[in-house]
Amino acid sequence: MSGVILAPAPCIVNGNNTLTVPFGSNLVAAQIDGVNYRKQVPYTVTCGPQPTNDMTIELQGGGASFDRALLMTSKSNLGIKFLVGGATWSLNSPVNFTYPTLPQMEAVLVAKPGSTLAGGVFSASATIVISLR
Repeated sequence: MSGVILAPAPCIVNGNNTLTVPFGSNLVAAQIDGVNYRKQVPYTVTCGPQPTNDMTIELQGGGASFDRALLMTSKSNLGIKFLVGGATWSLNSPVNFTYPTLPQMEAVLVAKPGSTLAGGVFSASATIVISLR
C-alpha cells in the first residue's frame, strides 16, 4: 500500500503585511463609549487548496485589565472591542466561517467604566489566526 498525505496549505492574512485600523487623530475622550468610532477592519485571507473550507478565525492578544474580552491598548483605561457580523467577538475566541467568505470584522474603542481617558497617542497589537475546523 502507498499513499500521499497532503498537509494543508498555509493561509496568508493581509498579504503578510501589518494590518492597521486608523481610528483617527481627532477622538474626543468623552465620546469613546463602545459605539462611537466604530471602524471596519479591512483584512484579506488567501489560502491554498485545503481538505475543507470549514475554518475558524481567532484574534489573539492580551486582554484589557478592566475587561479581558477587549484588546488592551497602550492606555490602561482604553480597550478595543471587536465585532464579527455585528455581534460582539471576545478576544482569543475562535469564530467559524467557510472560506473564501470572510466574516465582516469591526473594531470600536471602549473606555473603562467610570474612568477619565488622558489625551495622547495609543496603540494595540493582536494576531489573526486562521485554522481548519
